[in-house]
Amino acid sequence: MERGNSKHGAVLDEQMAQEVRGISQGVAGGRAEEWHTPEPSGEDQPPVSIAPNGDFGRGIPNGVGSAQGEALSRFGSFLGRNAFPGDRSALEASALAMEAPDDVLRRIRTLPEGRTFQNTAEAWHASEGGTA
Repeated sequence: MERGNSKHGAVLDEQMAQEVRGISQGVAGGRAEEWHTPEPSGEDQPPVSIAPNGDFGRGIPNGVGSAQGEALSRFGSFLGRNAFPGDRSALEASALAMEAPDDVLRRIRTLPEGRTFQNTAEAWHASEGGTA
């Protein structure tokens, strides 16, 4: 006796398998329907780019890629999400648990005592005025 799906026929089962094959096998674009794919730019329009001017925001002062932006990112990478909201001691405990380097621990130790920080950016700006 052959066991199988009694709700569908073999043809419908194969069709349903084809519909999810891109997801199960990881084919590029397997999750997107064809109509989700953006159309290319028209003849009188500039080309579409995920990075206008090709800079990915690197030219923005204190933005992504700047020295201060990279320092903020490094600072935040040693603070766990469970540390927030938290005071200086909670942030320090999280940083120690994540084996933060000395410069990050020094910056955390400059935070004002008794203040609760809601996120990394708030702690960053309170530590030495957000200067790197």
